[in-house]
Amino acid sequence: MLNTISFAELNLAPEILKALTESGYTTPTPIQAQAIPLVLEGCDLMAGAQTGTGKTAAFSLPLLQKLLPHASSSTSPARHPVRALILVPTRELAIQVEASVKAYAKHCKLRSLVVFGGVDIKTQTPHLKTGVEILVATPGRLLDHIEMKSVQLNQVQMLVLDEADRMLDMGFMPDLKRILALLPKQRQNLMFSATFSNEIKKLSAEFLTNPKLIEVARSNASAENITQKVYLVAQEDKHALLAQLLRGSDATQVLVFTKTKLTASHLAKQLQKDGVAADAIHGDKTQLERMQALDAFKQGKVTVLIGTDVAARGLDIDSLPMVINYEIPHAAEDYVHRIGRTGRAGASGTAISLVSPEEERYLAEIEKLIKHEIQKETANVPRTAARTERALRGEHHSERSSHAPKAPKEFSQPAGEANSTGSRVPEKSPPPRPAAAKKHGHDAWFDKPYEPSASATPVKQPDAPASKPKKEVAALFVRRTS
Repeated sequence: MLNTISFAELNLAPEILKALTESGYTTPTPIQAQAIPLVLEGCDLMAGAQTGTGKTAAFSLPLLQKLLPHASSSTSPARHPVRALILVPTRELAIQVEASVKAYAKHCKLRSLVVFGGVDIKTQTPHLKTGVEILVATPGRLLDHIEMKSVQLNQVQMLVLDEADRMLDMGFMPDLKRILALLPKQRQNLMFSATFSNEIKKLSAEFLTNPKLIEVARSNASAENITQKVYLVAQEDKHALLAQLLRGSDATQVLVFTKTKLTASHLAKQLQKDGVAADAIHGDKTQLERMQALDAFKQGKVTVLIGTDVAARGLDIDSLPMVINYEIPHAAEDYVHRIGRTGRAGASGTAISLVSPEEERYLAEIEKLIKHEIQKETANVPRTAARTERALRGEHHSERSSHAPKAPKEFSQPAGEANSTGSRVPEKSPPPRPAAAKKHGHDAWFDKPYEPSASATPVKQPDAPASKPKKEVAALFVRRTS
């Protein structure tokens, strides 16, 4: 039944239906078909669905429908207070959510705006002061505007938390609580996410009132239309294997994930040297740089985009065929979000993970979470000239070490006796060298047992009184100076 229902049957206004038709929407996805009626009824909602299944439209469409009575063409900011607040964890997701809202509301007299960090706050303030009904924001930047008194939230009727689990992972809980305390008590709350952990369920208990629960896909499941594969490979061979995979015919557009920003930047530079059109996207780049890299990737100017988990949420790329985990995440839930960038809206996709021996424990946790054993292959990486040279250098060094002549030991003398030069031999002197260990040019005299001689006997005598002349000189020196 859900597959045959139309948007018109969901009691949406003609203005919204017209925008949906122009955007190419025909029938609602399962999450949209289930969520929209419940939101229109005024229920609080806790909805979970795989990424790429249409969560944004599932909350945006009923939100616009409920705000239509407040639509106004007036230029007065007082006629356009913030009535709906949508909180998201990342800048990229914020931009994309607001773009969708704007597209759905193109025939409605409702204003929307997005605010996020990483750009000059002064560029956002004038737009806020003109008045907007729908505000999409990241928590930190919203609090900045609240402190500057450039936004009021006392008329918010609807609150949406999108990717709520990611917000908790990124440490936004204190910010969320501060924002919730500023909102009217009477409001409708919607929480959407791809996964629901126990922490998320605790959060929902704090601000949702008798919520309806929707889970379109099994919790924490990975999409069935994504082919998952693991290559078991040594850490030092990962770059060579990645370059090999990127030369494949199906690697027309690839999103590569790393754990750190440093690795993402370094890998992008390496691939560029290999002749691959690659770029990196992560938190250390400015918002403009990130948007330029993302646009170039969407347009095909860049075929490989390398990012950290900041890129795992909110990157809405049509028909992305492949995702590669250069390093698998420590949190198993992040794996689900990463591979969810491919196989969107029913399309097929491929997710490949390069797993070193040190990472196999994280792989086990991922398989436990998704309740599925991922196909594994042992990587066959050709030894590059550089690696061969390094290996040979290591072997030669080892060979030289094993065959190098050892430093000659001191010749043996009875403990405590003096040798022919007058120096004493240590108490724990090593035993005489065996004859087989003699080197060419070695004087056999040194291997003979010690025999006292006339020249050796006087050498011992000065040892005991050696310090007496020094004391006498010092005394004479003192007397002369006095």
